Amino acid sequence: MRVIFTCGGTAGHVNPALALAGYMREKEPDTAVLFVGTPTGMERELVAKAGYDYAAVEVSSFQRKLNAEGIRHNLHTLRVLASSGRQARAILREFKPDLVVGTGGYASYPMVKAAAKAHIPTAVHESNMVPGLTTKMLEEYAGVIMVGFEDCRQHYRHPERIAVTGTPVRGDFFRLSREEARKKLGFDDDAPLVVSFWGSLGASHMNEAMVDFFRREDAEGYPFRHIHAAGKGSWPVMEQKLRELGLPRSPRLDVRQYIYDMDVVMAAADVVLCRAGASTISELTALGKPTVMVPSPYVTNNHQEKNARLLETHGGAVVITEPEATGGGLYDAVSAILSDSEKRSSMARAMKELGIPDATERIYDTVMALVK
Repeated sequence: MRVIFTCGGTAGHVNPALALAGYMREKEPDTAVLFVGTPTGMERELVAKAGYDYAAVEVSSFQRKLNAEGIRHNLHTLRVLASSGRQARAILREFKPDLVVGTGGYASYPMVKAAAKAHIPTAVHESNMVPGLTTKMLEEYAGVIMVGFEDCRQHYRHPERIAVTGTPVRGDFFRLSREEARKKLGFDDDAPLVVSFWGSLGASHMNEAMVDFFRREDAEGYPFRHIHAAGKGSWPVMEQKLRELGLPRSPRLDVRQYIYDMDVVMAAADVVLCRAGASTISELTALGKPTVMVPSPYVTNNHQEKNARLLETHGGAVVITEPEATGGGLYDAVSAILSDSEKRSSMARAMKELGIPDATERIYDTVMALVK
């Protein structure tokens, strides 16, 4: 087998491709894999760390604002698309793939389109609830579009070409039970664990709200354990603020720059407080974790709120928009879940019912059916 994976833009686009590539190599060690992305995108670094070959195509985004500057930008993008199509066809001629899989980002458009026109089997994976622009543009070309939830099917013109596969979750997330994870973290009591994070870089506004959250915890005698990741960008300010306030005054509150042992911490969590990115949602639903979500308002097409509202509709999450998010309000939302065991159990069940822990295997079976 010779397979091209094409993706770019965010880790949420790259990680599903890396998971599938690894699984394919496990099944068939002689599988030849090539990743195609942009010349300077973060996907290049992630792929290099994973040890795969890489090729680049030039791509550009589309502006949604159609003012003079936006129109100029979009005309440039159209010119780049013509060039990227030629680059994609050259890569196909040289690598001669049996299958091309796109997992999101503008880089996947020219590659999947060129492969489809060359009658090479193609598949697209969309991790968000609502299709992004690239997926919409590729719907006419891809042999199959793989999505995270059954509810996603309604957003496509060809629902019969949709396969519900889920989004891959790293296998180490399933290694430990809650009790085993708590033991590994050194917990010696029965206090529930709240885990909160806003992404690897952090979010200044949300971390300001978390300071008020910590003060409330302190005032109420630290009624639960809490691990919070401030993120690289917010860590210096957070560290200084905690010093000024003399917090934390209990080992039950653990504020870090980053959670490096996320698989252990998530396994131990009783309630999670976070954004609503597609990869995070896949982990939360696979593990069945009740969640309070504050979707990022800064992502394209408001994808995160649409993701979060799906979980809310099914009863697995409480959604608070960022403008409404305060430290006190977040604390009350978390406390309401922790203090009501029946509510916590029903939310966990709802999340688990949405989860697809075998997503990698489902995706593998789906794409292999295209080449048999």
